[in-house]
Amino acid sequence: MNERSNIKKAIFPAAGLGTRFLPATKSSPKEMLPLVDKPMIQYVVEEAVASGIEDITIVTGRGKRAIEDFFDISFELEYELRKRGKAEILEQMQMISNMAKISYIRQKEPLGLGHAILVPRNLVGNQAFAVLLGDDIIDAEVPCLKQLIEVYERYKCSVIAVQRVHDDISQYGVIKPRHLENNVYQVLDLVEKPSPDEAPSDLAIIGRYILTPEIFDVLEKIGTDKTGEIQLTNGLRELSKRQAIYACEFKGKRYDAGNKLGFLQATVEFALKCPDLGREFAQYLASPELTALIAEKIGSPASSRREIISIESS
Repeated sequence: MNERSNIKKAIFPAAGLGTRFLPATKSSPKEMLPLVDKPMIQYVVEEAVASGIEDITIVTGRGKRAIEDFFDISFELEYELRKRGKAEILEQMQMISNMAKISYIRQKEPLGLGHAILVPRNLVGNQAFAVLLGDDIIDAEVPCLKQLIEVYERYKCSVIAVQRVHDDISQYGVIKPRHLENNVYQVLDLVEKPSPDEAPSDLAIIGRYILTPEIFDVLEKIGTDKTGEIQLTNGLRELSKRQAIYACEFKGKRYDAGNKLGFLQATVEFALKCPDLGREFAQYLASPELTALIAEKIGSPASSRREIISIESS
């Protein structure tokens, strides 16, 4: 296996202001909002590690120190847990700080996703690397990033994750695809936030990428767009003129945890899967009181709403 096929480094852009979650994110990073009992960013780091990533660079901004503290060793906490005989919790805390080699670099200005990827260029070096967005939570039997890496191993070119989107297509970057095999496409073109009539397909770009190092030169040369930001989609469009780019329609369920509804949906479904919480939570969701409250909000009789929910409590 040559060096470029050995994907071991990943970039996590995490410098955004999290304005959709204000005031909760006024003093706490959006990436640290808890999904059940873990912050969002931990789910994504775990996905990266499960996909073979060993070296992670988190691109942060002002007010993001909590991310660094979370993945650091907490000597005082570990001492207290050890003293109290909390061996299981102690092991979990040590696992967090030992998952991967994590470094941090600041994006001093909010100049877009493309710029965030440029910032750690010297840390990545001249090799292919992964990019994972922390507000795209993907639940998959085979980690989404690993699915992309498997495609990269076959084609040795940049690979982006896509999924079919039928509503709000104008909120995504969208590809013009040429189907190659199973769930793999060659990207013929990319359009950033097209209107439904102008969208070249229903395959929207999701926050997982394998990128070749040539993307750095491209992003530097394209500069900022009319919004004053360097857009990754524009960089990929230019890169596709120089080398092939592929898309993988990944298998799994994606939650857009960057907005409140997606975050709540992820919270409910991850809680239901939690071994020590799922049964009691399911019973609560199926309770007459909550059923009546839901029926009131959607304007349907409680009895019919109970049938719609149909949640198994066993």
